[in-house]
Amino acid sequence: MKILSLTTLRDLLSLSLPMVVSQGAFAVMVFTDRLFMSFIGPAHIAASLGGGVAAFFCFSLFMGLITYGNALVAQYYGAGQTAKCPLVTSQGVIIAVSSTPALLLMAYFGGMAFGMIGHDPEQVPLERVYFQILMAGSVFTLIKASLASYFSGIGRTRVVMVADVLGAVVNIPLSWLLIFGKFGLPELGIAGAALGTIIATVFTIGIYLLFYLSKDHQHQFDVASSFRLDKPIMRRYLRLGMPSGLETFMNVSSFNLFLLLFQTYGVVQGAAIAIVFNWDMLSFIPMTGLSIGVMSLIGRFVGAGNMTRANQVISSGFIAALGYSGVLAILFLIFRTELVGVFETQGEDFVAISELANYMMLGLVSYMLADATILIAGGALRGAGDTRWTMITSITVHWLMLVAQYFVIVVFGYGPRVSWWVFVSMLITLASLYLVRLFGSTWREPARLARVMSE
Repeated sequence: MKILSLTTLRDLLSLSLPMVVSQGAFAVMVFTDRLFMSFIGPAHIAASLGGGVAAFFCFSLFMGLITYGNALVAQYYGAGQTAKCPLVTSQGVIIAVSSTPALLLMAYFGGMAFGMIGHDPEQVPLERVYFQILMAGSVFTLIKASLASYFSGIGRTRVVMVADVLGAVVNIPLSWLLIFGKFGLPELGIAGAALGTIIATVFTIGIYLLFYLSKDHQHQFDVASSFRLDKPIMRRYLRLGMPSGLETFMNVSSFNLFLLLFQTYGVVQGAAIAIVFNWDMLSFIPMTGLSIGVMSLIGRFVGAGNMTRANQVISSGFIAALGYSGVLAILFLIFRTELVGVFETQGEDFVAISELANYMMLGLVSYMLADATILIAGGALRGAGDTRWTMITSITVHWLMLVAQYFVIVVFGYGPRVSWWVFVSMLITLASLYLVRLFGSTWREPARLARVMSE
């Protein structure tokens, strides 16, 4: 069996590179916000990380569910059922709007958590403001995700790229204006960073709708008849997407709790991990674009019943991901001191921050290839509908890591370096388990794939 095809590799790169640019635009947006925060002080950097991760945690269940629309759309597209593609998007928007009351409740009560878990008093009010503004606009984030999943599912990833890049172009200067109060605008600080993100998200939705509601697109996909609840598709969406949503929610929960535990070491340690994860984001988030491309193509070939091409997609995905992350890991290793120095803040604290962040960059370099493996293997398995296994395995490994972190940080009182290597070990373990599953035969069984396509 031919498992490597240059044609398939070109198809994957053609589909994925716009998604890499799209995800990269998002990474640059968040990176820039935190860079702006570093101009104010270490507490602002730590607060932007803590508040941002907490917000994503709160809407991650709905985000994981909604973004599975990519695989569903791709499967219908591969099966030639194009009229069902926009119906998936309508179900995603219904889910997003229905989640609004729960999200607003979480915004109100979640803001109290930062002080309760022992964060630095200087950091807590900053985290609360950033978190609550992001949560107030989270329904727009979910609607944007539904539209992006649709266009990536039908293979029109350039639309996603255009919309997200234009959103970043709006967000970065807007956040600068709002954070620092330029050109007569009020100086809003960290609140300005959050408001800039929400305004840019609404703008991006408008760009998506220009393409979605265009005359040619409406005619090709029968969009006009899709603005309704479709119970069979909604049932399939929930059946296959809910494990993906639960996986995202539980993993983000464990990561968020780990981050909150880590930040109890102090502002120095909180700022150090924020700096490291900022550079991690420039590796991880663009590779999620490749993972989305893998999931979309796998879903398309599962829908078409072509497993030969699906295997070729997997091989191509690993070649691209490991090549990209390998080169970046070498650069991060060589220039880690200079990369940490980009976030230098005022005061003596930065000497301690820099020393710890430099050490933690070694851990980042160690797990970057594992991250690439998780993203490609996970994208392939989810595209084929193997969401229950990925949910159980990923949740188990993440929560075992969290239990270990509790003992390391709280019970035994070990330092941040020990905690960091526990986190690195978790990612390497998960990558190994995903590889065993991917190269096994269970998820490829014809009867299992037939159940995936059933409504």
